[in-house]
Amino acid sequence: MTAAKTTRTASKRRRYLPGDPLPEDEVAGMIRVDHAGEYGARRIYEGQLAVLGDSSSGPLIRKMYEQEKEHLDTFDRLILERRVRPTALQPVWHVAGFLLGAGTALLGEKAAMACTVAIEETIDEHYAAQADALSGNKEEAPLRATIEKFRKEELEHRDIGLEEGAEEAPGYTLLTGAIKAGSRLAIWLSQKI
Repeated sequence: MTAAKTTRTASKRRRYLPGDPLPEDEVAGMIRVDHAGEYGARRIYEGQLAVLGDSSSGPLIRKMYEQEKEHLDTFDRLILERRVRPTALQPVWHVAGFLLGAGTALLGEKAAMACTVAIEETIDEHYAAQADALSGNKEEAPLRATIEKFRKEELEHRDIGLEEGAEEAPGYTLLTGAIKAGSRLAIWLSQKI
């Protein structure tokens, strides 16, 4: 490759400064945090099912749980294929996810649905940002397509929660605000640790 061609190729790419994460590190971080998030979502639904599995909401929660298992299976595979280190916080998300799911379910079906709405709105923002970050990367088009597919399914979960009366949960604004803040913190921590 000639020096002129190398310069032209380099000028089309983002310029990295010392200490900036490289593109492959950014993608690894995406996979790590998405794996952690889907693991946490699975645990939330397991907590909700432990409390509400036999209720009228049980079949809807089970359907969302099955989709989250599919998402987690995909990220389990990507973690292995790409040799990405999972978050060290997975034991924390194991407990916290179940407690969040069971705790909101103990507050009632509408509170459990409010939890779903809060989580899925946060994940929608997160997945949208990832899809945007990957939009110019042809090599990562399959990952972007996966993220977009899962984002659509997460929005379906949010819509189910709203249809099932999530906004009627006592303290809806406070409850969803706290869950969103916790979810954003979990995303940040999972990217770093």
